[in-house]
Amino acid sequence: MGLKWTRKATGKIAKELRKFGIRVCANTVGRLLKSMQYSLRVNHKRLESGNKNPPKPKDRNRQFKYIAQRREHFLQSGNPTISVDTKKKELIGPFKNNGKTWQKDAIAVNDHDFRSDAVGIAVPYGIYDSQANSGYVSLGKSADTPAFAVDSIEHWWVHEGQKQYPHATELLILADCGGSNSSDGSQLHPDNTDLNGTSCQGHHGQQKIPQRREDNGKGNEKTLPQQP
Repeated sequence: MGLKWTRKATGKIAKELRKFGIRVCANTVGRLLKSMQYSLRVNHKRLESGNKNPPKPKDRNRQFKYIAQRREHFLQSGNPTISVDTKKKELIGPFKNNGKTWQKDAIAVNDHDFRSDAVGIAVPYGIYDSQANSGYVSLGKSADTPAFAVDSIEHWWVHEGQKQYPHATELLILADCGGSNSSDGSQLHPDNTDLNGTSCQGHHGQQKIPQRREDNGKGNEKTLPQQP
């Protein structure tokens, strides 16, 4: 019939079929849909936006191959690799949030999430240590700036990183180029450590080959040629 998709649940489809004299239950409708290669699917972000000239798949793949090579190098040398990004900002105050807690009574919160009612805004900066398979989140009240990103990485290193990697001499940072990770801002590398920092930064959506940036841990950064 040319049908591509439907938002109706199997029970509602069965109800519609009864109008045509076809009596089936919801389970039968589900089995019939599966036999015709239908399944429950979510939206997929596959349509390129914000880039009028997206790179070819082979060019995009070069980036991921290069990052994989850098990660393997740091893994073999016993040095950490972290992936960083700012998460969704949250209003601070009695606002509705998903999740449940053990309570005798429900916690009363505001019926609307107005910014003017907030005490402030929490900026979560997420750091994922891929080798240890562990996450770390710093919460800030300032703007999403490169300085905040650097502080968050330094905080992670002082409280978690140097304990996990006591003999590390280098740190690989994977990030996009948006917000606090912007290549137009200050360096991402933590200054108050003895680590040599390397960052792989791609454009929004990881659309281009990242530049490799290195410093000596003292703020003397240089941009190295892109790798093929």
